Amino acid sequence: MLKTDDGAHGWLAAAGVRPTKQRLALAACLIGDGDNRHVTAETLFEEVRVLDETVSLATVYNALRVFRDAGLLREIQGDGQRVWFDTRVDEHAHYLWEESGQLSDAPSDFVQESALPSPPEGTEITKVDVIIRLRSTS
Repeated sequence: MLKTDDGAHGWLAAAGVRPTKQRLALAACLIGDGDNRHVTAETLFEEVRVLDETVSLATVYNALRVFRDAGLLREIQGDGQRVWFDTRVDEHAHYLWEESGQLSDAPSDFVQESALPSPPEGTEITKVDVIIRLRSTS
């Protein structure tokens, strides 16, 4: 069984998210080691199952959307088949490793706001997703 610590509770509370047992378990998996994470609902579901937590896949999807809407996660729609959720919420580029299907952060200086085109009249840029696809050459 997963130990849901004060870090997970505080992470949710700071964003105004009600800390249910399932949300606390998911939050502990997401931020427990302090490292930034890129997860899909399916990979997070498998993580909590291994820890003997009883959380349905539908609950994982719902919780990830709640976390995203509260500003705790960033949603990255990458390859048309998968959606990743990133615990690092600032604007930054990603590498998509084609062989493994993993997503990781690209260097932070890759995207420069000054290089973006002006949006059409009457619109504004709300988010920039840059995904650089990588494949091994050997």
